[in-house]
Amino acid sequence: MDKKKTVVEDIDRGLYDIKNEDRYRYKASKGLTPQIVLDISKEKNDPEWMREFRLRSLEIYNQTSMPTWGPSLHELDMDDIVTYVRPDTEMKGKWQEVPDDIKDTFERLGIPQAERESLAGVGAQYDSEVVYHSVKEELVKQGVVYTDMESALREYEPMIKEYFMKLVTPNDHKFVALHGAVWSGGSFVYVPPGVQVEIPLQSYFRLNSPGAGQFEHTLIIVDKGAKLHFIEGCSAPKYNVTNLHAGCVELYIKEDASLRYSTIENWSRNMLNLNTKRALVEKNGSIEWVSGSFGSKISMLYPRSILKGEGARAEFNGVTFAAQGQVLDTGAAVIHAAPYTSSNINSRSISKGGGVAVYRGAVKVAPNAHHCKSLVSCESLMLDDLSRSDTLPVIDIQNDEVDIGHEARIGRIREEAIFYLMSRGISEQEAKAMIVRGFAEPIAKELPLEYAVEMNNLINIELEGTIG
Repeated sequence: MDKKKTVVEDIDRGLYDIKNEDRYRYKASKGLTPQIVLDISKEKNDPEWMREFRLRSLEIYNQTSMPTWGPSLHELDMDDIVTYVRPDTEMKGKWQEVPDDIKDTFERLGIPQAERESLAGVGAQYDSEVVYHSVKEELVKQGVVYTDMESALREYEPMIKEYFMKLVTPNDHKFVALHGAVWSGGSFVYVPPGVQVEIPLQSYFRLNSPGAGQFEHTLIIVDKGAKLHFIEGCSAPKYNVTNLHAGCVELYIKEDASLRYSTIENWSRNMLNLNTKRALVEKNGSIEWVSGSFGSKISMLYPRSILKGEGARAEFNGVTFAAQGQVLDTGAAVIHAAPYTSSNINSRSISKGGGVAVYRGAVKVAPNAHHCKSLVSCESLMLDDLSRSDTLPVIDIQNDEVDIGHEARIGRIREEAIFYLMSRGISEQEAKAMIVRGFAEPIAKELPLEYAVEMNNLINIELEGTIG
């Protein structure tokens, strides 16, 4: 009797691959030139300092080399990328006023339902601009600001000028410089001192236009003693051309403040995802990243936490799923820049069908950061002989009075474990599903309910076949 090989089916992406007509009010020409940058700036009615910032970022982009490490980006040709697409609608405050096809897309993704049931505010971006935004009145009364970046630049210009791309500067790397030149859309959140936002805010980014890039900018400031949970999601239908995502997230957590930043990146398999995220945490503040990376053709994503103040804390819980044709090069970085700081990195990856999952992380302890603690844990599960998983941790300790730990494990589903479960009356298919669910559970339980559908697509994978 022929034995079937263990098979784990791809995630059903039907929900995410529905395409709308490519309608727009303004679309930049393909490529990246000073004139295109000026045209985008004019379209967005930038103040003079922002226009100069864009042009300076473009100069840095042109002077900066491509990364010499990580996955190959040879197929990225900026001459074929459209950097700005303004949708054929203005931003609305009611779902009923959003154009039907765009509204239906977000309905299918469950965003309006999540807003009604469990969110304090929602921003929905379509291509390059936010098309829907709302926040509950009680948060407004508490002084919480939650709006799109274009509105923030008009209404809170001094604060934007003080913080915008000061934590992630255009000099950091080539794709941050690109972001600085052509950024559009995104979210701005400010939580005043002492305000506890118990119900999450959520921004969702949908890219519909083939061959386009999305460059949203997220800027969050959680002031002294305040608290916030921010959720971010993204998706796009699959095209036969390359799409590019080079967003940027800057998080400022002040003294005694806390922020949980949850995200699921679920891009289509033609997307190059080159996102940059960074948090600056002051005294006794805390940042908690919860990250799920399930889509894209190539991802390079390493959220960085800078623990600037004494007693600051960072926690990262992330899971990636790399299937056929995907290279998900992800991880986390923490810089301990003050005494008594602590960090905990917990990364898990699943690979199948020749998918490549890479953990690439860094922990750095500055000379003055005595009595700090850090634990890095990386676990990888490969579901077949075709897949690959690499763990590339870097730990740089410049202080003797520290407590640092690292552990990494890479393995496959053990046949003995399947046999043991089957001996207890559990079918082989369910036994394998249980093992995979158990592997992802520590991360899955941290993900927000709003993304239950996406996470279930991962957990409820289909298994068939017999042992061996």
